[in-house]
Amino acid sequence: MTEEPAVDPGRIVLLTVSHRVAPGVLSWPAWQTLHEADQVLCADPAHPQLPYLREAGVTVEISAPTAAELVDACSGGRTVVVLPSGEGDQALTDGLSRLAGSGRVRMPDLELLPGSYDLPGARLLDLVQVMDRIRAECPWSSTRTHEGLAKYAIEEAYELVEAIENGDREELREELGDVLLQVVFHARIAEEDDDEPFSIDDVAATIVDKLIHRHPHVFGDETAETPADVKAHWLRTKAEEKQRDSVTDGVPLGQPALALAAKLTSRATAAPLDVPLPRGEGIGYELLALAARAEQSGVDPEAALRATARIYRDAIRAAEHRASAG
Repeated sequence: MTEEPAVDPGRIVLLTVSHRVAPGVLSWPAWQTLHEADQVLCADPAHPQLPYLREAGVTVEISAPTAAELVDACSGGRTVVVLPSGEGDQALTDGLSRLAGSGRVRMPDLELLPGSYDLPGARLLDLVQVMDRIRAECPWSSTRTHEGLAKYAIEEAYELVEAIENGDREELREELGDVLLQVVFHARIAEEDDDEPFSIDDVAATIVDKLIHRHPHVFGDETAETPADVKAHWLRTKAEEKQRDSVTDGVPLGQPALALAAKLTSRATAAPLDVPLPRGEGIGYELLALAARAEQSGVDPEAALRATARIYRDAIRAAEHRASAG
């Protein structure tokens, strides 16, 4: 008695796509598989990929088969591509797992084929979309202004600095997100300006152009061998862009006093200008001299004072602990 030849169970291809990539932009292996497949299925008649697949000559059937039906559809060496469409996909993959685990069914080959990939920075698109919805629907966020949010930008920047000084990686990631939120929030508000609107894309384009222009040693023909060369390029191109009347233009007077003093002495040194420090009695003159000395030594006076203040804080806590224990 001759045995019946085993039936080829075929192949199931789950084609995944990123919603952050424009519909129709698929990898070459994805297009090749779609054109060669015996059947292409999609449960969602409104799937954004469908018009592009059909335009490319791919026949797509609107169908939501069970796991058993999908296995049967592959019988005989057929390849069936499934374009995932949302929550129902979990039921299908769970069903396929149960069938495979039962040992009673000869399963088709199962392949997960990425049709498109997220590029670096793709989650920023999600952030922009979330911010759009919050701005439109949240009673608090929808009424915020640049002026009303300004204090939060300062607070978040300080919290970021603290996370850096603490060396806590999880805290650092969170605080970077909070700072990024401020940028996206302000850009979203700016879109609504009647006279001079701009968007987050305009913000990004501005900083991209600035970075390229200020790094001619990376994007142009100039060379820079040392950090000092890079700083010289930066200061020169910045001066050309701003065309300021004074080296002190653009130095925000509202920043912390030690940072302000260090920035002013740095600008004078870079000019270069021989400007003696003002002499006089009082703690302000002494602090200015200390900030200038720190800047000349390559030390951030704000960071140095914060580090010492932390040591002093810990000493206070230790003294409190000793006092309560006694």
